[in-house]
Amino acid sequence: MTGGFVPRWLAIPAAVGLLFLLVPLTALVARVEWGTLWSDVTSPAALSALGLSLGTGAVATVLCAIVGIPLALVIARSPARVAAVLRALVTVPLVLPPMVGGVALLYLFGRNGALGVLGLPFTTAAVVLAQVFVALPFLVLAVEGALRSTGVEFERTAASLGASRAMILRRITLPLAAPGLVAGVVLCFARAIGEFGATALFAGNRPGVTQTMPLAIYTAFNGAGVSQGTAVALSLLLLVTAVAVLLLVRGWRPGVGR
Repeated sequence: MTGGFVPRWLAIPAAVGLLFLLVPLTALVARVEWGTLWSDVTSPAALSALGLSLGTGAVATVLCAIVGIPLALVIARSPARVAAVLRALVTVPLVLPPMVGGVALLYLFGRNGALGVLGLPFTTAAVVLAQVFVALPFLVLAVEGALRSTGVEFERTAASLGASRAMILRRITLPLAAPGLVAGVVLCFARAIGEFGATALFAGNRPGVTQTMPLAIYTAFNGAGVSQGTAVALSLLLLVTAVAVLLLVRGWRPGVGR
């Protein structure tokens, strides 16, 4: 350790906690059939699930950015009490079991729901909506935190010099918060492609229509759909994606490496 006065004995439970996180992932990697990895990942069923995950995840991320960045701006520039309430509301999907989100979406967009006429359940659009519901908080909270950390001093200076609100947003606010914007978008995308619970309940598990990578993995381990070898390969692919996301986010954090 480079600083502080943490008791040395805390290293033991810390090591146990780290092993608890790493050993299962090591067991997953150990089960990969490296000789057939490429064929497993490129099988028609795997490519269908992969393509659907990436496509719907990208669309969901765009939708999250369109509504999430303005929401983050409103929270970051609101009075403390208002911001606390809005932040709590945004955080709710993070603490809810994803299945609850699926139930809520189904009751809203289902046949007897208020928006049931749209016919969204069990379609590809339902996958996107489920991903937006669970991924939006990641983007909002990351961007809102970045906006709060930049403060408003530069914005006030620009306003005193006659800059319009739109110019301040475009030339000062968003550029200063760029690392948080990138981190939020990347985390949002990663959460979207890894979504399972809300998607399963609201969109179903139809191959080529709503069966994303997590659903294909779940189906395989229940004896249907892709083979278990393909499921392990897709699990490894999701793991590599998660690690890449973390590395990318870390690279955009201010002060990293200091």
